[in-house]
Amino acid sequence: MSDKEIQRLAVLQDVRDQRITQARAAEILNLSTRQITRLLQKLKQDGVSGLTHASRGQPGHQRYDEAVKSECLSIISEHLLGFGPTLAHEKLSSIFGLSIPVETVRRWMTANELWIPRSKRLKRPYQPRYNRDCFGELIQIDGSYHDWFEGRAAKCCLLVYIDDATGKLLHLRFCEA
Repeated sequence: MSDKEIQRLAVLQDVRDQRITQARAAEILNLSTRQITRLLQKLKQDGVSGLTHASRGQPGHQRYDEAVKSECLSIISEHLLGFGPTLAHEKLSSIFGLSIPVETVRRWMTANELWIPRSKRLKRPYQPRYNRDCFGELIQIDGSYHDWFEGRAAKCCLLVYIDDATGKLLHLRFCEA
């Protein structure tokens, strides 16, 4: 039983032992008094197991057979390896005639490690390049193509020489190309 069901059982036993009223139990459990009455009847008939849902632990009605699942996963591992779930779903439905929802394909592929969600993928290592210590040790050059003269002259490139240690602009020059 879950914590919620254990709390519900304790409150219903208090009602049965007449320590609290049904109205107070309804307030505590955030239910109506009619639901409290029904739960008390269920508790009296079936015992504690009557408070849990009858289909708990049972497989769902909408599930796919293991044969379909294994066929789908074998097709993906043989023919569609490296595909994401969405593209694998499209190929399964168009080429192989298997119409299985994308989220089901995603869940199966994740469970069988045929695809790793982006949130679980390892981050690529990135080592930052630190600035140089001394002035003039590294000069970076960058060019920017733009209509600098606003139509009064041809488009040109502005070359900028920047010192890495200080970030100062050392030289600016316009070039035709």
